[in-house]
Amino acid sequence: MMKSVSAINKVFFAGMFSTFFLSCTYAEEQAVAPMLISDLTETPTFEQCQARFLHQAKQQGLSENIHGIIHQLTPIKRVLTLDKNQPEFAESFAQYVNKRVSSYHINNGKKLLKKHAGLFNQLHEKYGIPPQYLVSFWGLETVFGKHKGKMSVLNSIATLACDNRRSDYFTSELFDLFNMIDEQRVSVAQLQGSWAGAMGHMQFMPSAYRKYAIDGDGDDKVDVWQSEADAITTAANYLNKIGWVKQERWGREVKLPTDFDFSAIAYDKRYPLSVFKTLGVKQTNGKALPDYDIDAELVLPNGHQGHAFLVYRNFDVIMNWNLSKNYALSVGILADKLVGGKGVSSVKAAKPLLFSRIQMQQLQAKLNELGFETGKPDGIWGPNSRKAIRAFQLEKNLIADGFPNQEVFKSLGLSQS
Repeated sequence: MMKSVSAINKVFFAGMFSTFFLSCTYAEEQAVAPMLISDLTETPTFEQCQARFLHQAKQQGLSENIHGIIHQLTPIKRVLTLDKNQPEFAESFAQYVNKRVSSYHINNGKKLLKKHAGLFNQLHEKYGIPPQYLVSFWGLETVFGKHKGKMSVLNSIATLACDNRRSDYFTSELFDLFNMIDEQRVSVAQLQGSWAGAMGHMQFMPSAYRKYAIDGDGDDKVDVWQSEADAITTAANYLNKIGWVKQERWGREVKLPTDFDFSAIAYDKRYPLSVFKTLGVKQTNGKALPDYDIDAELVLPNGHQGHAFLVYRNFDVIMNWNLSKNYALSVGILADKLVGGKGVSSVKAAKPLLFSRIQMQQLQAKLNELGFETGKPDGIWGPNSRKAIRAFQLEKNLIADGFPNQEVFKSLGLSQS
């Protein structure tokens, strides 16, 4: 661990980021610090954010070492650009899954299942997480360690903590980092990762690292950047603690009948599997759904004209890792492929999304005007938008799949060109 600001300069900041010192007085700091960024109508300056971080650090009794780190934080403009263009929201399901369930992921994932077979078996017995899921997360997060990220986690998270969109969340993550540095659990020199602040082989956010990190290779330290065993073991512990259900699968692809009653099913809501069976939903091979006593949610990543999935409780656990249905579907599909499953039908044609983020914002704004509440237009096809689109479709006697297809845009008088 770095013991002084000068040591931090030598190890981490020198040659990587421009040095930046806070210029406000302590009185100015006290005036700025109590403000929550999420309460502001305008984005504060980074200097104001630093003052707020420093005030909070002093309130929490963090060391002078942390005060020095805060003084030298530097915003990264590219982080905000990347935050607005996440592939989870900018790619179609086919584009997304084809990149992440590739022959490379499958072949190398199978090799890693064999390489770490002993560890995976121990973790399966202790935590209840089947090995293929751990390898699948690993593949999606960093392509098995190839792309762990080289950005400053401290500066990335500080940048996002100073942005209105998710300030409170990233401020909390930043202070988890500060606490881990003070606790000597991590060193500043280690803290490299993704633009969003995720770290190591499995891309843990600081809060997950702080709560769930475990030594997996027996060397009495945790290093999720260099130690595959530490990263895998931490992932197993994390999934177990956030609710993984033993001996249940994530979900399955299904076939809807041509006359499926979309008005009977609301999206982002669970129903007994027997309800879907009654509505004529079948397995992809045409066989009836099993008679499991389990609740399921219907997921249509491309609306009624695309793939259909029934997902179970472990799908929600995957979503806790990354709040994207495309991500969670890809984890499940890759996990199945790693143990001989067929994956999904016909995703070869990776057609782009039918709408841009700006077009989606326009659609959300129009629905809000008509009384179909989507929340603040953000261009993301999320739960509120699905619910609002479905309500609009029901009113207009359209197929109520909750998807922003051409019929919806046309009925709203909006163009997709």
